[in-house]
Amino acid sequence: MNKGDLVTKVAEAANITKAQAASAVNTIFDSIADALHAGDKATLIGFGTFSVSERQARTGRNPQTGASIKISAKKVVKFKPGKELSESVNKKKK
Repeated sequence: MNKGDLVTKVAEAANITKAQAASAVNTIFDSIADALHAGDKATLIGFGTFSVSERQARTGRNPQTGASIKISAKKVVKFKPGKELSESVNKKKK
């Protein structure tokens, strides 16, 4: 599923236009991104938690030349699925 598919599903489920659904989906994504940028977590009960973690600088290796390279420290987004999401993914269909 991509963003367009998600917008279509939201529009159909909520009985609204695709433009309204796209606005809602974009607002949700922007709100999560803003929270992460501010250093907060975004917890959606039953779905999961988005958080930011810091990766330390490290030394890597160029696979083509074998030369050592420095990889800068950076922040990365992590997602931990909620219990309900994990259970629904692992549920067997009859």
